[in-house]
Amino acid sequence: MFNADLDELARINHIPDTSSLETGQAIFIPQAPKQQAQPLLSTEKFPADDFIWPLKGRVIGTYGITFRNMLNKGILIQPLGNTDVVASRSGRVVFCHNDFRGFGKTLIIDHGDSLSTVYARNAELFVKPGDMVPRGAVIAKAGSAGKDKNVYLHFEIRKGSLSQNPLFYLP
Repeated sequence: MFNADLDELARINHIPDTSSLETGQAIFIPQAPKQQAQPLLSTEKFPADDFIWPLKGRVIGTYGITFRNMLNKGILIQPLGNTDVVASRSGRVVFCHNDFRGFGKTLIIDHGDSLSTVYARNAELFVKPGDMVPRGAVIAKAGSAGKDKNVYLHFEIRKGSLSQNPLFYLP
């Protein structure tokens, strides 16, 4: 995005091995364009149209990897304590299913701008198709699906019908 050389970035940031870079790690990018500070119109930490994490937890499966012989079109989040799943962004529930193709209890929220979010492997759903949900509202409880009894949330962001890497959208 910034046309910066990876080896140069590693040298400037005192990173001995570029393979140790992690998603979300803060690094200095020389000559990166300065962003204009824009005041928030509310007291929220993020603007209302930004995505938030649907579950507090640890990412145990990333976008695009093969997980249990399936290409992962989202991320897998293992809850740390509380299993409440919240709407990552405001929208209208357009799909709910109690046992969707091995993903267990699944729901989809349409955000009205060609983006939608998918929440699968839930133990319980608290919404139904047609419900309008605000960002941060509890919509489900993370659970398990099929023979796999491990509790984690399968979370996707789609643009139209194409999956997107959620980590590019989440803070």
